[in-house]
Amino acid sequence: MIQKVNLKAIANEIPDLFQYFKVGQLNDHMLNVVLAENRILDFHIHEESDEMFYVIEGKMQIELDDSIIDLDTGDFIIIPKGTRHRPVCKTLVKCLLIEKCGTLSKDNTGGTYKE
Repeated sequence: MIQKVNLKAIANEIPDLFQYFKVGQLNDHMLNVVLAENRILDFHIHEESDEMFYVIEGKMQIELDDSIIDLDTGDFIIIPKGTRHRPVCKTLVKCLLIEKCGTLSKDNTGGTYKE
């Protein structure tokens, strides 16, 4: 069934931090909404997939080996596969993640991702 999705409304209903809520699938890519706060993940690399972060509400940073990129509400960034990075969420952020199915794991989500 085809239906619209309101990312902000879904993000506002997620009860807990760091829980990935699947909102859709586009071909072989999954779309997950997550709330994060006071969290810095370990540096990691996705060898098989680019990754997109879209900030629904709030602020966050993406730290690379040589820079830190600030993201605000409405911003998105695509991290090319093979790029060492880590999300930095100092204050509450509501974020949409888009990446190939099978990319997220407990190792690259701080242990909170459940399939």
